[in-house]
Amino acid sequence: MGPMQNKSVDVFILGAGIVGLSLALKLQEQGRHVILVDRGAPGAATSFGNAGLIERSTVFPYAFPRDLKTLLAYVLGRRTAAHYHWRALPSLLPWMWRYWQHSSPALYPKAIAGALPLIEHSWSEHQPLIEAAGAMALVNEQGWIKVFRTEESAQEHIRMAEQSRAHGVNAMVLTAPQLLAKEPALKSGLIGGVHYPDARQIQDPQALSTAYLRLFENRGGKFVHGDASTLQKDANDWSVQTQWGRIHAPQAVLALGPWGEDMARQLGYRLPLGRKRGYHMHFEMAETTLSHTIVDVENGYAIAPMKQGLRLTTGAEFALRDAPSTPVQLKRIEPVARNLTYLGKQIDTKPWLGSRPCTSDMLPLIGAAPKHPGLWFSFGHAHHGLTQAASSGRLLAEVMCGQTPFIDPTPYRVERFG
Repeated sequence: MGPMQNKSVDVFILGAGIVGLSLALKLQEQGRHVILVDRGAPGAATSFGNAGLIERSTVFPYAFPRDLKTLLAYVLGRRTAAHYHWRALPSLLPWMWRYWQHSSPALYPKAIAGALPLIEHSWSEHQPLIEAAGAMALVNEQGWIKVFRTEESAQEHIRMAEQSRAHGVNAMVLTAPQLLAKEPALKSGLIGGVHYPDARQIQDPQALSTAYLRLFENRGGKFVHGDASTLQKDANDWSVQTQWGRIHAPQAVLALGPWGEDMARQLGYRLPLGRKRGYHMHFEMAETTLSHTIVDVENGYAIAPMKQGLRLTTGAEFALRDAPSTPVQLKRIEPVARNLTYLGKQIDTKPWLGSRPCTSDMLPLIGAAPKHPGLWFSFGHAHHGLTQAASSGRLLAEVMCGQTPFIDPTPYRVERFG
């Protein structure tokens, strides 16, 4: 694809992960001429690695533990769901302190209420895009299952299932025999589970990003390599340096995931963002393999059936975004996972590592940059970038185009952080 004849467009989006791709498609539906800019391949960074869930069921954001027993277990390294780089903690502590505060009984309900609209519309906004992109073959409609081994864990997660039903979630509690009948690839030793059938799983998130890119280009959009750090405000518009030279637009969007905070800081914004790093590894499947994504709640990991094999995914690593890989969680959970289901030979030569951008109040930043007319933010989706990409894309597209948004944009405004 050669240089553009006209280097001025309606909007350029910095970041071609699933959030940027979905927003680009939603802006095209509003009649906007859009260019996507990224230094790497679309969907190849944070969007590449996850369990692939479009998660209609997780209406409770991941809160910071507040009971002393759980906190001590994490600090002492007794829980595989989290791992800390101790040298990184001084720089992470201000964000973690705010995160802990927003997880309090007084503030956590605001996180639930704010996340709910994006979750409720997650599949209904993705589905037409996936169908238009010809990517329905990537969709696993079996949902996902939490499994547990202890009565204490069972009571906790059955209670959560009951609470989630009040938010319109379909949750089916399973006895041990019901669980093994629904998912024969599981081994014994489990006392039950909770099935969330309304979630959809994308069995190759990178392939979905590629399909969205192809749809975007078929609709007249352009993708170019460029450096987001060259963003600047000109007289009447924004511009950024790309492989095709400097491109201009009256509106620009930062959809840079875990790099969004860096650009925002350059522009004078102080946002309480942290990063939770995560790892995955693929293993060969057996002839009878998992048909659902399985979440082992007591050990803090998930196994998802992917086109590439069974994907073993970790919980959160609290570390600097660009610190060297330390896949200790994968090493700890692999033998546990092998006792849960069949894992064949390791397929990947090394673990994948990505970084989730997390705000302290557990809600993404979606909206106008208060000090910079024509500049918009769309990042901070934490664990739910894939889930919320299409619903947040529609919301921002409608706000940018001066329409009445289909959900209230107030919980996601940048101004909430001052």
